Amino acid sequence: MKILDNYIDQLLEKSTPQAPVWNIEKIKSGGKSTWNYIDGCMIKAVIELYHITGNKKYLEFADSFINYFVNEDGSIQSYDPKEYNLDNVNAGKTLFDLYKLTGREKYRKAIDTVYSQLKGQPRTSTGNFWHKMIYPNQIWMDGLYMAQPFYMQYEVEYNNKANCRDSYEQFLHVYDLMRDTRNGLYYHAYDDSREAFWCDPVTGLSDNFWLRALGWYAMALVDTMEVMPEEMAEEKARLGAVYKELIDAMLPYQDQESGMWYQVVNRGRIQPNYLETSGSAIFAYAIMKSVRLGYLDERYFAFGRKAFDGICEKYLSEENGELQLGGICLVAGLGNKEMREGTFDYYMREPVVKNEAKGVAPLILAYIEIMMREKAER
Repeated sequence: MKILDNYIDQLLEKSTPQAPVWNIEKIKSGGKSTWNYIDGCMIKAVIELYHITGNKKYLEFADSFINYFVNEDGSIQSYDPKEYNLDNVNAGKTLFDLYKLTGREKYRKAIDTVYSQLKGQPRTSTGNFWHKMIYPNQIWMDGLYMAQPFYMQYEVEYNNKANCRDSYEQFLHVYDLMRDTRNGLYYHAYDDSREAFWCDPVTGLSDNFWLRALGWYAMALVDTMEVMPEEMAEEKARLGAVYKELIDAMLPYQDQESGMWYQVVNRGRIQPNYLETSGSAIFAYAIMKSVRLGYLDERYFAFGRKAFDGICEKYLSEENGELQLGGICLVAGLGNKEMREGTFDYYMREPVVKNEAKGVAPLILAYIEIMMREKAER
C-alpha cells in the first residue's frame, strides 16, 4: 500500500501543531489551533505507526505535536478540565505512550490533568458521564470512545484499578438504554431528562442510527477491553459479547459491492444517503483489531478488510498531483434546534469533506492492522 504511505507522509509534511491540514473543522472556522479530539485521533494513529514501523519520524512528529500543547507543570494550553467536555479527553490517550517513550515528566502530569476532568464530570441518573456540560443529562455514543479507554487505562496504570468497574458499568447502561432490540443498532444519543428537543419524550432517544456514532462505540469497546485488567476476565467477556452482537448487527447493512456502510446505516436505499468513509474505516479497524485480539473469530477479518479496500478504491484518489481521501462526514451532533435535530435530512445536510482526520486516522489504524497481520504471517 505504497499509496497510503505516501498519503500519510504528505499530510504530516504539511502539518504543524498550529495548523494541522487534517483538522478541517478548525480550518473552516478560522479558529486558533487547540487541544481537541480530532488531532488526538490523528496523533494516536501516528504513534501506532511508530510502534509498527519503528520509524522515528512518526514518534518525533507525535512528540513535537503534543509537546506544543503541554506545559511543564502538566497544564495543557487551551484546555480547561472544568468545561467537562468528553471530547477533550480523547487526546489524553496519546500521553500514556508518549510518557513511556520519551520520559517527559510533563506528560505524566498532563495525564493527571485530563483525569481531573473525569473526577468531576457530571453524571446521569445511571452514573454515566454527561457528554458535555452544555448538554446536560445526555449520553452520546461518541463520548464512550472519547473517555472510556482513557479512563480504564488510567485506573489500571495509575489508580490501583479503583474505578475500573465504573467504566465497565457505563457500557452496560448504554447497552440497556440505547440499543434497539429489533435490529441491534444503537441510537446516536440519549437524554436522561427527556427534555432535549430532539429526543423521544418516552424513551429519551434520538431518531437515527448514525454510522460514525456506532463506530465510535465499537472502537470504545475494543480499545477499553484491550486495557482491562486480567482480574476482570468475566466483565471483559461480557463486553466482548456486547461487541460481537454489535458487529453481527452491522454486517447485514454492509454494502455488498464496496464493503462500506451508509451514513445513516439502515437507510441505504434512500437518496441522498451515501457510503461514508470515517464510520466505514472505524469498523474496518475495529473488526480487524478485534480478530487479532481474539474478540471475534478469524472469519470476521474479511469483513474488515473488505471495508478498508472499498474505501481506498472508492475515495482515495489523486488530484493535481496530491492524494485525497474523500467521503468524510465533517461533523454531526445533536444540539442547536435550528440546525441539529437528528432527522435523516439533518445527517444528509452536514458537509462531506476530504482529508479530515476523523476519516484519515481510522483508515491509518486499519492499515496498521493489515501490516500487523502480514508481519505475523511472515
